[in-house]
Amino acid sequence: MVNSSIIERAMKNSDLMMAISVISLVVMMVIPLPSFLLSLLLSLNLGLALVVLLVSINTREPLHFSVFPSLILLATLFRLGLNVSSTRLILLDGYAGEVIEKFGAFVVGGNPVVGFIVFLILVVIQFTVITKGAERVAEVAARFTLDAMPGKQMSIDADLNAGLIDEKEARKRRRDIEREADFYGAMDGSSKFVKGDAIASVIITVINVVGGFIIGIMQQGMGWSEALERYTLLTVGDGLVTQIPALLLSTATGIIVTRAASEDDLSRDMTHQIVSHPRGLWIAAGALALMGILPGLPKIPFLMLALMLAGLGYVFRNSAWNSAAGEQLALDEQGESEVEKRDDNSPEAIARLLAVDPLEIELGYGLLSLADSTKGGDLMDRIGLARRQVATELGLIVPLVRVRDNMDLQANTYVIKLRGAELARGEIWAERFLALDPGGVSRPVPGLETKDPAFGLPARWIAPEMQSQAEINGYTVIEPVAVLVTHLTQLIRGNAHRLLGRQEVRSLLDAVRQTNSVVVDELVPSVLSTGEVQKVLQNLLREGVPIRDMVTILETLADWGPVTRDTDRLTEQARQALAVHITRDLPVSDNRLVALGVDPALEERIGRIQHGDHEAALDPETARRILSSLESEARKVLAKGVEPVVVSSPGVRFYLKRLIERSLPNLKVVSYAEISGDVQIDVVGVVKG
Repeated sequence: MVNSSIIERAMKNSDLMMAISVISLVVMMVIPLPSFLLSLLLSLNLGLALVVLLVSINTREPLHFSVFPSLILLATLFRLGLNVSSTRLILLDGYAGEVIEKFGAFVVGGNPVVGFIVFLILVVIQFTVITKGAERVAEVAARFTLDAMPGKQMSIDADLNAGLIDEKEARKRRRDIEREADFYGAMDGSSKFVKGDAIASVIITVINVVGGFIIGIMQQGMGWSEALERYTLLTVGDGLVTQIPALLLSTATGIIVTRAASEDDLSRDMTHQIVSHPRGLWIAAGALALMGILPGLPKIPFLMLALMLAGLGYVFRNSAWNSAAGEQLALDEQGESEVEKRDDNSPEAIARLLAVDPLEIELGYGLLSLADSTKGGDLMDRIGLARRQVATELGLIVPLVRVRDNMDLQANTYVIKLRGAELARGEIWAERFLALDPGGVSRPVPGLETKDPAFGLPARWIAPEMQSQAEINGYTVIEPVAVLVTHLTQLIRGNAHRLLGRQEVRSLLDAVRQTNSVVVDELVPSVLSTGEVQKVLQNLLREGVPIRDMVTILETLADWGPVTRDTDRLTEQARQALAVHITRDLPVSDNRLVALGVDPALEERIGRIQHGDHEAALDPETARRILSSLESEARKVLAKGVEPVVVSSPGVRFYLKRLIERSLPNLKVVSYAEISGDVQIDVVGVVKG
């Protein structure tokens, strides 16, 4: 309890302690320190460097040690302050404390020349090897991290739109990406501190030797050999006692910036990943044994090491731990472990085979390069953008699209499946461009005649070198990936209601609950079930009405749910509440809508059918006359260059749409209540029965 309270008080006052520590580092460069305090601080410097190195080794991810760049600055400032203090004592008193003197005598054996050479070697190792390498890695990591940020953000948005993560997890991942970019940017700058510290150490050492030699001869009355030995020994001892912590810190910097994503710390990763390949140990043992038996080379060291490596290879080859590591490695490289391969008849394996993907694209072998990022294929990125676009337009969480190869297909054929059933197929050429003929092409270009898979427009597959000429001639030139993705996007829009399941509805309700919990709690399940809400949303999507404004839809259902649970009637009420959105998608020009009306007698008959009058039911011949009249009037409107729209009374709109949607699926049918009040309706034709 006492220790816990002390730590808690220290954490509360950490800001004050940090401020005092930073000020003390600066003051230490100005105020002379006694030799015993300098010895204590030098020992502390060495201990802190060891702590930082050990923490770096045991850090799983760089962000877990995000304070490291600032720590490098403070440690460098501390070390330079010690250099200044020790220089002052060496030049003034010819003595800088017991640590420097004993350290120099112990490490270099009292020989200043050897000590100076050792010091230079340490500086070379730190400056040209560790520091320079860490600096370069930090620079490249910072650049690549910044370049990868847009892709990572898009990946998070795609997972969020797909419902794989919630908004809280998405915010956390975005924050981690920002922190990662800030960390590597800070590491790129802080590595310069370590580089500058190595240069400063050499300069300070030269100044101490030259200055001490002059002071010893001119002020202390020493002989030149005594002065050189005395001040060189102290200077080398000072350089070594500060350079070794600097070397440890440089090593920690290199470990942090070269640390890849991992599931464990550095020591466990190196142990597992190196000794999990006993064959490498055996080959190395054989090479050492061969060197040991060659004439002219020492036999005992090489043969001892060969036996040691061979023994390690045997132990790790037969250990249960190595077996687990090998299975994990196989899982990483092949996507499934040997255990899974041996158990293909397990219930879990069979269940995986029965799983059906909501959306799936199968590619012929000639189109595989479109999905291979190593060959420049960006199909997966384009699909992610398409899913995001549809989600933004319709408010629908588009599920992940599974892309796989199918060797049974022709080379240039692709198949789009919906819940395992083929929805559409098309043919594209990976090495060509699709030239669409929008009309008015001045001169055709050579190519393979075809039709656009998405809209059925006449087109040609042309060679890449013909792209410029085709555009000059009036063609619209499209990349093959864009053709496939456009086809997929159109199919998703047309089948959005089939992609909306109860789980997706639950995700939408949970998202609304984050900001409007009252309407969700009031509606589900006390008024309507999740399935009934799903039916209404499916009806809206079936006719291309966006469901982004979920709050308005749910509030309308909460108001009308106690009156009726007929999902068709509830859909009509929801459509009227979304009048602004529906009007926006109509061909309105200058607040004027050209439309086809419905004969009042026909509306009256449809109304009687909806109220249960079986005698008013439409016979096949009457239905045929209605469709014939509608097609005739629609052609007249189309001849004027206007998209036809049918306007009816609210009570019969739903039935009329269901009557004609098989024959004319793209014809919009709206009610007067679904059109904004500021829009004038011009009826240019009447549909009769």
